[in-house]
Amino acid sequence: MRDVARKDELIVGLDIGTTKICAIVADRRESGVDIVGIGTHPSKGLRKGVVVDIDATVTSIKHAVEEAELMADCEITSVYAGIAGSHIRAFNSHGVVAVKDHEVSENDVKRVIDAAKAVAIPMDREVIHVIPQEFIIDDQDGIREPLGMSGVRLEAKIHIVTAAVTSAQNIVKCANKAGLNVIDIVLEPLASSLAVVADDERDLGVCLIDIGGGTTDVAVFADGSIKHTSVLGLGGYHVSNDIAVGLRTPFDEAERIKKKFGVAAARYLASDDVITVPSVGGRRPREVSRKILCEIIEPRMEEILCLARQELAKAGLEERIPSGVVLTGGCSALEGVGELAEEIFESPVRLGMPMHVGGLQDVVRSPMYATGVGLVLHGEDQGRARVQSRFRIRDGSIFRRVKQRMREWFYGDME
Repeated sequence: MRDVARKDELIVGLDIGTTKICAIVADRRESGVDIVGIGTHPSKGLRKGVVVDIDATVTSIKHAVEEAELMADCEITSVYAGIAGSHIRAFNSHGVVAVKDHEVSENDVKRVIDAAKAVAIPMDREVIHVIPQEFIIDDQDGIREPLGMSGVRLEAKIHIVTAAVTSAQNIVKCANKAGLNVIDIVLEPLASSLAVVADDERDLGVCLIDIGGGTTDVAVFADGSIKHTSVLGLGGYHVSNDIAVGLRTPFDEAERIKKKFGVAAARYLASDDVITVPSVGGRRPREVSRKILCEIIEPRMEEILCLARQELAKAGLEERIPSGVVLTGGCSALEGVGELAEEIFESPVRLGMPMHVGGLQDVVRSPMYATGVGLVLHGEDQGRARVQSRFRIRDGSIFRRVKQRMREWFYGDME
């Protein structure tokens, strides 16, 4: 029998990816969180991180959640969902207010953040995150926590992340149709960073590159806060597709060959073995040199990493990452990716494994679980204060509710 009594103690991260849906269940502990259940299922309804088939996505979510429920012996009703896709836009903003009573209060902090986020956002976009980077009091910069400090002028630098309204709504809709409430939507590179980036790296300056199935997420941290985020519309799916086309083999076989025999660049190949490649249309399998496979993989991996470096250059942050690069995401497990990234970025590179969790930590010690574990850690950071869902199961269209509200105002004024 499922344990419904401890439902409030559970945190569930739902990573809705292009190649897989992953549900991770964690139990709150005084020392942090323990992973108690994991469920994964191939994703069929997404392209480049965006939902393109709601029914297929709902089915995949249900399978992943059921598997996690069985392992954790619980019932899942609410989740923290990840969002990615090339529709994500992020920018930095700045606000200034006068300090009342010459001492910074919570109200002053709220007012300065409101002032910083008072920027024009297009109607088709939705603010996902407003993240304070640093506060400045009377020209004293680098302040992380201004509460209680004396001063007359308070400034805030913040990072605002926006997403296409329809893409965010479709993720919520898929979770709702699978019987789940979405407590919060979290940008996937921010979630991944909670799981794989160390505090000292965050302080010194580091670039996180999460190479997923359909997208590659880039996030830069320095001085303990986020400086830049972006999402590239390329990922492991494109590598597998190149193999499928180049070797004339079914996509599923290309994915299997990539994982088993793939190396990011031919120069890192230890031995030039011959591999058997299944053909399409019932034709006989063929023998292919492993070097040819690597020559197909290399240009795409170079393109992904070079685009990530261009993002750094565009943001003017190439000199701000002395800690180097942390690679994570399923495709980062490909042999030789770290060495190729070191050549391209000319910086130290390490593979990011999920940390900061207990329980089934050995099971989730893989880059493919970074986002799922990060979503759980984000849920823990939110604490027990946020029990109300920010995104609810809809009770009708927005238009119908607005029309009803206007009717109430109109007839109420006439009475």
